[in-house]
Amino acid sequence: MDSFEFNKIAAAILIALLTIKGADLISNILIHPKMLKENAFKIAGVSTAQQAAGGKEEKQGPAPIEPLLATASAEKGAIVFKKCASCHTIEAGGPNRIGPNLHNIVGAQKAKHAGYTYSQGMEKKGGSWTYDDLNIYLYSPRDYVPGTKMSFAGIKDDKERADLIAYLRKETNNPPPIPEVKAAPAETKPAPGAETQQPPPAVKPIQTPPAQKPEIPAAAPKAPS
Repeated sequence: MDSFEFNKIAAAILIALLTIKGADLISNILIHPKMLKENAFKIAGVSTAQQAAGGKEEKQGPAPIEPLLATASAEKGAIVFKKCASCHTIEAGGPNRIGPNLHNIVGAQKAKHAGYTYSQGMEKKGGSWTYDDLNIYLYSPRDYVPGTKMSFAGIKDDKERADLIAYLRKETNNPPPIPEVKAAPAETKPAPGAETQQPPPAVKPIQTPPAQKPEIPAAAPKAPS
Protein backbone atom coordinates (compact mmCIF):
# COMPACT_ATOMS: atom_id res chain seq x y z
CA MET A 1 0.00 0.00 0.00
CA ASP A 2 1.47 3.33 -1.00
CA SER A 3 1.43 6.43 1.17
CA PHE A 4 -1.40 7.99 -0.84
CA GLU A 5 -3.78 5.12 -0.03
CA PHE A 6 -2.73 5.20 3.62
CA ASN A 7 -3.42 8.93 3.83
CA LYS A 8 -6.90 8.45 2.37
CA ILE A 9 -7.75 5.78 4.99
CA ALA A 10 -6.38 7.92 7.84
CA ALA A 11 -8.35 10.93 6.57
CA ALA A 12 -11.56 8.88 6.40
CA ILE A 13 -11.11 7.69 9.99
CA LEU A 14 -10.38 11.21 11.20
CA ILE A 15 -13.45 12.61 9.41
CA ALA A 16 -15.64 9.88 10.98
CA LEU A 17 -14.35 10.69 14.48
CA LEU A 18 -14.87 14.41 13.97
CA THR A 19 -18.41 13.76 12.71
CA ILE A 20 -19.28 11.66 15.79
CA LYS A 21 -17.79 14.24 18.19
CA GLY A 22 -19.50 17.10 16.39
CA ALA A 23 -22.86 15.37 16.56
CA ASP A 24 -22.35 14.84 20.31
CA LEU A 25 -21.55 18.52 20.87
CA ILE A 26 -24.53 19.68 18.79
CA SER A 27 -26.92 17.37 20.68
CA ASN A 28 -25.69 18.74 24.04
CA ILE A 29 -26.31 22.29 22.81
CA LEU A 30 -29.80 21.59 21.49
CA ILE A 31 -31.03 19.35 24.32
CA HIS A 32 -30.88 20.42 27.99
CA PRO A 33 -32.08 17.58 30.22
CA LYS A 34 -33.44 18.57 33.64
CA MET A 35 -33.03 16.26 36.63
CA LEU A 36 -36.22 15.73 38.60
CA LYS A 37 -36.19 16.43 42.33
CA GLU A 38 -38.71 13.64 42.93
CA ASN A 39 -39.60 10.46 41.15
CA ALA A 40 -42.16 11.06 38.40
CA PHE A 41 -44.04 7.90 39.35
CA LYS A 42 -44.63 7.57 43.09
CA ILE A 43 -45.08 4.14 44.60
CA ALA A 44 -47.91 3.80 47.08
CA GLY A 45 -46.78 2.96 50.61
CA VAL A 46 -43.14 3.99 50.04
CA SER A 47 -41.86 7.33 51.33
CA THR A 48 -40.00 9.80 49.13
CA ALA A 49 -36.76 9.18 51.07
CA GLN A 50 -37.07 5.46 50.50
CA GLN A 51 -37.68 5.92 46.76
CA ALA A 52 -34.69 8.25 46.43
CA ALA A 53 -32.50 5.69 48.22
CA GLY A 54 -33.72 2.82 46.09
CA GLY A 55 -36.27 1.61 48.64
CA LYS A 56 -33.86 1.74 51.60
CA GLU A 57 -34.51 4.54 54.07
CA GLU A 58 -31.38 5.69 55.88
CA LYS A 59 -31.35 4.82 59.55
CA GLN A 60 -31.03 7.75 61.93
CA GLY A 61 -28.85 7.00 64.98
CA PRO A 62 -28.43 3.88 67.11
CA ALA A 63 -31.25 1.92 68.70
CA PRO A 64 -31.78 2.31 72.48
CA ILE A 65 -29.25 0.20 74.35
CA GLU A 66 -31.40 -0.97 77.29
CA PRO A 67 -33.41 -3.69 75.51
CA LEU A 68 -30.32 -4.74 73.51
CA LEU A 69 -28.19 -5.29 76.61
CA ALA A 70 -30.84 -7.57 78.09
CA THR A 71 -30.02 -10.21 75.44
CA ALA A 72 -26.41 -9.22 74.59
CA SER A 73 -23.61 -11.81 74.66
CA ALA A 74 -20.22 -10.93 76.14
CA GLU A 75 -18.72 -14.00 74.42
CA LYS A 76 -19.80 -12.71 71.01
CA GLY A 77 -18.61 -9.26 72.06
CA ALA A 78 -15.09 -10.66 72.54
CA ILE A 79 -15.12 -11.60 68.85
CA VAL A 80 -16.38 -8.12 67.88
CA PHE A 81 -13.56 -6.58 69.97
CA LYS A 82 -11.05 -7.98 67.47
CA LYS A 83 -12.02 -5.00 65.29
CA CYS A 84 -10.65 -2.77 68.07
CA ALA A 85 -7.58 -4.82 69.04
CA SER A 86 -5.25 -3.06 66.59
CA CYS A 87 -5.67 0.21 68.53
CA HIS A 88 -6.71 -0.88 72.05
CA THR A 89 -5.81 -3.40 74.74
CA ILE A 90 -8.41 -4.70 77.17
CA GLU A 91 -6.50 -6.66 79.81
CA ALA A 92 -5.82 -5.12 83.23
CA GLY A 93 -2.61 -3.10 83.13
CA GLY A 94 -2.39 -3.38 79.35
CA PRO A 95 -0.43 -0.72 77.45
CA ASN A 96 -1.85 2.17 75.53
CA ARG A 97 -1.61 1.96 71.77
CA ILE A 98 -3.10 4.34 69.24
CA GLY A 99 -6.01 4.40 71.68
CA PRO A 100 -6.02 3.95 75.47
CA ASN A 101 -6.34 0.68 77.37
CA LEU A 102 -10.05 -0.11 77.81
CA HIS A 103 -10.02 -2.16 81.01
CA ASN A 104 -12.58 -0.77 83.49
CA ILE A 105 -13.96 1.58 80.81
CA VAL A 106 -17.65 1.22 81.69
CA GLY A 107 -18.54 3.92 84.20
CA ALA A 108 -15.06 5.50 84.04
CA GLN A 109 -14.54 9.22 83.58
CA LYS A 110 -13.98 10.28 79.99
CA ALA A 111 -10.43 11.24 78.92
CA LYS A 112 -8.91 10.26 82.27
CA HIS A 113 -6.88 7.11 81.54
CA ALA A 114 -3.38 7.56 82.90
CA GLY A 115 -0.56 8.02 80.44
CA TYR A 116 -2.67 8.73 77.37
CA THR A 117 -3.03 12.06 75.56
CA TYR A 118 -6.60 12.60 74.39
CA SER A 119 -7.94 14.85 71.66
CA GLN A 120 -9.35 18.22 72.66
CA GLY A 121 -12.82 17.10 71.62
CA MET A 122 -12.70 14.13 73.98
CA GLU A 123 -11.30 16.23 76.84
CA LYS A 124 -14.20 18.67 76.47
CA LYS A 125 -16.84 15.91 76.64
CA GLY A 126 -16.73 15.39 80.39
CA GLY A 127 -18.87 12.98 82.36
CA SER A 128 -18.53 9.22 82.57
CA TRP A 129 -18.87 6.40 80.05
CA THR A 130 -22.47 5.36 80.58
CA TYR A 131 -24.07 2.60 78.55
CA ASP A 132 -25.93 5.21 76.49
CA ASP A 133 -22.75 7.18 75.76
CA LEU A 134 -20.85 4.04 74.74
CA ASN A 135 -23.74 3.08 72.47
CA ILE A 136 -23.77 6.46 70.71
CA TYR A 137 -19.96 6.70 70.51
CA LEU A 138 -19.45 3.21 69.12
CA TYR A 139 -22.18 3.85 66.52
CA SER A 140 -20.28 6.82 65.06
CA PRO A 141 -17.19 8.03 66.96
CA ARG A 142 -16.58 11.06 64.73
CA ASP A 143 -20.13 12.32 65.11
CA TYR A 144 -20.05 11.91 68.89
CA VAL A 145 -16.60 13.50 69.31
CA PRO A 146 -15.60 15.76 66.38
CA GLY A 147 -11.82 15.68 65.98
CA THR A 148 -11.38 12.37 67.80
CA LYS A 149 -8.20 10.39 67.19
CA MET A 150 -10.32 7.32 66.59
CA SER A 151 -10.44 6.69 62.85
CA PHE A 152 -12.83 3.74 63.25
CA ALA A 153 -16.06 4.28 61.30
CA GLY A 154 -18.22 2.70 64.00
CA ILE A 155 -20.45 -0.36 64.40
CA LYS A 156 -23.83 0.17 62.77
CA ASP A 157 -25.22 -3.28 63.60
CA ASP A 158 -27.21 -2.89 66.85
CA LYS A 159 -26.67 -6.49 67.99
CA GLU A 160 -22.90 -6.40 67.44
CA ARG A 161 -22.62 -3.08 69.24
CA ALA A 162 -24.59 -4.37 72.22
CA ASP A 163 -22.43 -7.52 72.36
CA LEU A 164 -19.29 -5.37 72.39
CA ILE A 165 -20.62 -3.21 75.24
CA ALA A 166 -21.51 -6.39 77.16
CA TYR A 167 -17.89 -7.53 76.71
CA LEU A 168 -16.54 -4.16 77.89
CA ARG A 169 -18.80 -4.52 80.93
CA LYS A 170 -17.40 -7.97 81.62
CA GLU A 171 -13.88 -6.50 81.53
CA THR A 172 -14.86 -3.82 84.07
CA ASN A 173 -14.51 -4.32 87.82
CA ASN A 174 -17.76 -3.43 89.62
CA PRO A 175 -19.55 -2.14 86.51
CA PRO A 176 -22.73 -0.09 86.79
CA PRO A 177 -25.90 -2.20 86.76
CA ILE A 178 -27.56 -2.75 83.42
CA PRO A 179 -30.41 -0.23 83.14
CA GLU A 180 -33.88 -1.66 83.25
CA VAL A 181 -35.95 -1.67 80.12
CA LYS A 182 -38.60 0.99 80.40
CA ALA A 183 -42.02 -0.47 79.80
CA ALA A 184 -44.16 1.36 77.30
CA PRO A 185 -47.28 2.92 78.81
CA ALA A 186 -50.29 0.68 78.43
CA GLU A 187 -52.90 1.87 76.01
CA THR A 188 -56.43 2.08 77.34
CA LYS A 189 -58.77 0.56 74.82
CA PRO A 190 -62.39 1.68 74.84
CA ALA A 191 -65.09 -0.87 75.53
CA PRO A 192 -66.49 -2.66 72.48
CA GLY A 193 -68.96 -0.49 70.70
CA ALA A 194 -67.97 2.59 72.65
CA GLU A 195 -66.40 4.16 69.60
CA THR A 196 -69.59 3.95 67.54
CA GLN A 197 -72.05 4.89 70.26
CA GLN A 198 -72.64 8.58 70.47
CA PRO A 199 -74.38 10.20 73.42
CA PRO A 200 -77.90 11.35 72.58
CA PRO A 201 -78.21 15.04 71.89
CA ALA A 202 -79.21 17.12 74.85
CA VAL A 203 -82.90 18.03 74.83
CA LYS A 204 -83.50 21.66 75.41
CA PRO A 205 -86.38 22.29 77.85
CA ILE A 206 -89.39 23.96 76.31
CA GLN A 207 -89.69 27.40 77.72
CA THR A 208 -93.29 28.49 78.33
CA PRO A 209 -94.03 32.20 78.42
CA PRO A 210 -94.96 33.51 81.87
CA ALA A 211 -98.71 33.62 82.54
CA GLN A 212 -100.15 37.03 82.13
CA LYS A 213 -102.38 38.34 84.87
CA PRO A 214 -105.91 39.28 83.67
CA GLU A 215 -106.50 42.97 83.62
CA ILE A 216 -109.19 44.10 86.13
CA PRO A 217 -111.33 46.89 84.67
CA ALA A 218 -111.41 50.07 86.68
CA ALA A 219 -114.57 50.71 88.70
CA ALA A 220 -117.07 53.02 87.04
CA PRO A 221 -117.30 56.46 88.66
CA LYS A 222 -120.28 56.97 90.98
CA ALA A 223 -123.04 59.26 89.76
CA PRO A 224 -123.31 62.48 91.74
CA SER A 225 -126.10 62.32 94.29
